[in-house]
Amino acid sequence: MWLCGKNGVAMVEDVRCVQVHTSREEENILSLDKDRRENQPVTDEPSTALQPGTLAPDFTLQSTPDQSLSLRDFRGQPVILAFYPADWSPVCGDQMALYNEILPEFRRFNAELIGISVDGVWCHAAFARDRNLHFPLLADFEPKGAVAKRYGVYRRPDGTSERALVVLDTQGMIRWSYVSPVGINPGADGILTALEALKTEETSQ
Repeated sequence: MWLCGKNGVAMVEDVRCVQVHTSREEENILSLDKDRRENQPVTDEPSTALQPGTLAPDFTLQSTPDQSLSLRDFRGQPVILAFYPADWSPVCGDQMALYNEILPEFRRFNAELIGISVDGVWCHAAFARDRNLHFPLLADFEPKGAVAKRYGVYRRPDGTSERALVVLDTQGMIRWSYVSPVGINPGADGILTALEALKTEETSQ
């Protein structure tokens, strides 16, 4: 009886030891799996901007610390919305400087250019002053990227907007939209082509 009892106790202890050991291994595997899932890079899926024929969502954003602009303020004239990732990035600086240089071309079509990024108003103010920009930069800052999200051009992986261009007609309808690779300056050819098409359409009516 004692031997059976002793062997029985030993067997129970062995089983318990195996169970504890197995349980710890399972916990380690689950923990490693959780770490892998949490550290998995977010897929940078391309954004889908609102397409031509869509009425542009209205918005109101700050242009200076004490002033705001609304899209509806520009109803009756073409509008160019230039979404960009960040004020001080090299590509954004070159892109905004180019648009500033050819503002007379945009205004030849009576078009208003508006830059939009998730930067705050003070950052915009410093950037505009440094680059001597003569068009408004709006702060899609809080709630962060709310306008970019409505236009389908918010980059969730890095919390900025896409480098996207949207041309609206005099009634606020989207007539052309384009999302550029974030590291490439899209230039102004597409904008000017869209504005020329609008002008041709208006004069033919």
